[in-house]
Amino acid sequence: MAARTDSPTRAPHPPPAPTPGPGRPTTDGRQLRRERNREAVVDALLDLYREGNLQPGTEEIAARSGLSPRSLFRYFDDVDDLTRTAIRHQEDRVMHLVPVDVGPDRPLAVRVGALVDQRFRLFDAVGHAATVARLRAPFQPLLAEEIHQSREFLRSQIASLFAPELAGMDRGAGDAVLAAADVLTSFESCQLLLHGQGLTPTRARAVVAGALSALFGSPEVGPGHERA
Repeated sequence: MAARTDSPTRAPHPPPAPTPGPGRPTTDGRQLRRERNREAVVDALLDLYREGNLQPGTEEIAARSGLSPRSLFRYFDDVDDLTRTAIRHQEDRVMHLVPVDVGPDRPLAVRVGALVDQRFRLFDAVGHAATVARLRAPFQPLLAEEIHQSREFLRSQIASLFAPELAGMDRGAGDAVLAAADVLTSFESCQLLLHGQGLTPTRARAVVAGALSALFGSPEVGPGHERA
């Protein structure tokens, strides 16, 4: 989710994988087994996260993956390396949810609805891995930097999607509105609405959509006024 693109509402396209050919032998059995075992460990850790176990021990991870605790670190440098790998793997799985499939030329209500739908689907899919990333970030600079890049990218989506409204504001007002919209549509805000305040997903989406509409609505519209 941290990757940048020329069109910030779109997801990046990964480069094609190299094709085996003359001078490029296929992976041998040992390498294939190593990759399968690495994937089993990552999947086991992500399963434990989904079940609410955000800090499982190596014995729990090993038991879930079908490997011995000692063998885990044949495939990963340490627990931090395993955690980063699992979080990146989960992010890769949800990359198809990153695009916002409307442009800035669409009506405001359509853009607001599209952004809210995208954020709640994306954050639900990345799930507990995103929570773990935020818990570990103060102690893992690489994770902290990846979260920073992801936030910058998601903020750039908002700036692109609501460019017409932001262009009509002076710089100070535009910066403030963009900052508020960024907070409203953040992972932390969505989690607070759903889990801290106990709103249903439908109600939480409506709250965020209403706040965004108010932020980006015409500035002359206020209490006692109707939109023309």
